[in-house]
Formats: sequence, C-alpha cells, structure tokens
Amino acid sequence: MNARTTLTAVATALSLSLLASGTAAAASATPPDPAPGGPQRPHEPDVAGTRNIDSLSVTATRGPDGRSLTIAFDRRSRAETGQVPAGARRFVFLFDRSVRFNPEAFPTCSRTLIEQQGVQACPEGSRIGGGRGEYATGEAQEVLAFNTRIGPLPGVLVVLPASGVILEQTLERVSVPYQRDYRWALDEILPPTSVPPQERAGTVRFQLSFGATRHHRGRLVGFAETSARPGSVLGFGLWSEFVTGQVVLPTARTPLVLSTSTDRNASAIG
Repeated sequence: MNARTTLTAVATALSLSLLASGTAAAASATPPDPAPGGPQRPHEPDVAGTRNIDSLSVTATRGPDGRSLTIAFDRRSRAETGQVPAGARRFVFLFDRSVRFNPEAFPTCSRTLIEQQGVQACPEGSRIGGGRGEYATGEAQEVLAFNTRIGPLPGVLVVLPASGVILEQTLERVSVPYQRDYRWALDEILPPTSVPPQERAGTVRFQLSFGATRHHRGRLVGFAETSARPGSVLGFGLWSEFVTGQVVLPTARTPLVLSTSTDRNASAIG
C-alpha cells in the first residue's frame, strides 16, 4: 500500500468514526423544552432512580359536522429495571400543525371552584375531555378535563376527582425546534409535593382526550379543530420530564379518521 492509499484509508476511517460518534450523540441528545415561555416549575434537584421507557399512541377523529376534532393520547410507561416508573415533573402535549384550539368559545371552570365545590359545580359546556390513569398497583382513576384560564393564558385543568389532584395545563406556541411539525402545546406542570421525589410513583398508563363541541356565534365550534382532510396523517408528541432528570419524547403519527357518530360528548370524553 503506497502513502497516498494509506492517507486515503485513514481519512475514510476517521470520517466514518466522526459520523458514527455524531449519530450516537444526536440519538442520545436530550430533547429541548418545547414550551419554555410559560409558567415555571419550582426547582428540585434530580434524584437517583430507574429510567422510564415510554410509548405513545394517538387517535384523531374528525366530526361529521365540520372541522371539530377529538384527539386521544394514550401513554404507556414502564421502568427499565421492572420497578414502578419514576414520577413526572412535566408533560408537554404536542399537536400537529393542522390543529387549532378555540378555548374562547367555551365556558371556563376555575381551580378555586373545583377545590371548594367539586367538578359538579363547573359550568355546563366547560368540560372538554377526559380519560383514565392507571398505576402499577392496579389502581385506576377517572380523569376529567375542563377549559380554564391560568393567569393570562388559556389552559386546561386535568382533574382526578378520586384523589383530589388538579393539574394545570397552559396552551402555548411551541418553540423554534418544534415548529416544523407542531404549532400548539399544552404544558402540564406536576408541582412538588410533601412526598419525596424518589417516592413519587408514576402512572403505567395515562389516557387523555381533548374534544368537545358547542354552538358559538351561530356555528358549531370544536374545542380542537383541524384543517386536514380525512385520511391525512397527523403527528403528535408527548415531551416528558421525570424526577430523575430524564427527558423523553415519544411521538405518534396517525391517520385522521371521520366519525360517523353525532354524539360528540361521547367521543370527547374518551
């Protein structure tokens, strides 16, 4: 092998090595915060714990009455070590660029009202979704979602009536790295509690849907709507941060299906 051939071989090997290391670094990079401009969670130091392995599936159903949309997220989580999944700090729900929201067309329910009088006191039409949470113990809880305002921002209250948990989501534009695929995010903060972070159990499955309709200013309006046609493939994501400092971003792509049901309340709650 002459000197020129040797130099070429070395250069090729070096290029392949750099490419491989760059690919590995990209694969292991922490997904950036999709909604950094909203309310901030109080700082807590990371704790030792298991890594979570999360997956996401989503269904998107367009109503027969126009652009109204029901989006159902289904997150599953397990601990890498087979233990209970680590507790969460934040979830940021990411919605396809074709999706828009109309919170101004729906009544709102305040956190204070729910805390003082329960979810039954919320105004008619303020409930815009719901779902179910499941834990490693086998316990399951109903989840309700209400349109609200959190300070100056539109948002959603995620309520687990059985345990009295109320979580706040703020509706925000996604940050620059995400704008190619998404437009809006619902940023959910799980605030610190008296339970030490390492003892906060995460859910093994969490289902949450967004979707309701009502007449507003002479037309039927969906809480969520889409400009996409049935059959189009829509993209969604769920940026998740845990008490261990781990951040994951499972994503899902799903075809938009057309509902044949006229019972929008049933499809909205999920």
